[in-house]
Amino acid sequence: MREYELVMVLSPQVDEEGVARIVDRVTQFVTQRGGSITNQQHWGTRQLAYPIDEFREGNYVMTGLAFDPSSAKELEADIKSSAEVIRYLLVKKDLKALTNSKTEA
Repeated sequence: MREYELVMVLSPQVDEEGVARIVDRVTQFVTQRGGSITNQQHWGTRQLAYPIDEFREGNYVMTGLAFDPSSAKELEADIKSSAEVIRYLLVKKDLKALTNSKTEA
């Protein structure tokens, strides 16, 4: 298992029910492959730094994941297929760097 962080920017036209549906789809994808969700935060609608597909705002959702690295490409393909997701970023957490920064502080 490897830990990841996923940040998705959803279309501002997606309502709260739609956001919950997308988050649930990601959760099901991860849990069906033996992974787990470590945390989820809905940051709400925020102004974008630049227009994306003519949108000036987006719904931000951050999810902490732990799952097998071989499923990462599948997850990205699943996210790309969703019309509601206008941008996303899936990054691997570097646990060694996190523990080093905590001990230095």
